[in-house]
Amino acid sequence: MHYTLSMKRVAIYLRVSTEDQSCEMQRRDLEAFSKARGWQITRIYQDKATGLNGNRAEFRLLMSDAKQRAFDVLICWKMDRLFRSLKGMVGTLQELSDLNIEFISLKDNIDLTTASGRLMAHILASFAEFEASLIRERVIAGLNNAKANGKKLGRPKVIDADQVIRLRSEGLSLSQIAKRIGVTKSAVSKTLKFYG
Repeated sequence: MHYTLSMKRVAIYLRVSTEDQSCEMQRRDLEAFSKARGWQITRIYQDKATGLNGNRAEFRLLMSDAKQRAFDVLICWKMDRLFRSLKGMVGTLQELSDLNIEFISLKDNIDLTTASGRLMAHILASFAEFEASLIRERVIAGLNNAKANGKKLGRPKVIDADQVIRLRSEGLSLSQIAKRIGVTKSAVSKTLKFYG
């Protein structure tokens, strides 16, 4: 088939959560939408995995093909079929935008081929940035609270097993050894059980 200058190459992404579910309704709607716009479907990518499952082989292939500029527009049925989180959505949309690939989510009425759709993407990006800053603030507040309550933060101290064994052979109790080397009594006990 010869492509005209106005004919866009379309990639369709389909996903269902379980093996016994069908992508047929998504496929039918997206194919009809593409045909109505006069666009050429280059490939249909289909995953059967939950939204939380990072092991989506077809999604990885889709993004690899995007980097090769194998299509001009990516269409999915609903945002939650393609994206696992708001942060993931913003990152993927930015990557597609950098590649000059347009994006449409049919049932969410998000069409980044239009000015209003691009505005919606900017609003969503602002929400994602706001969410990330809230999470950062909560983490910092939690760490400060833990420090204020005397909790030690960071990686656990590496215990010198030889020193623990030597101190124990000198007759020190588990509590005395723990205090001397700055670890918990249970850490001393575990070290002695493992190395003693």
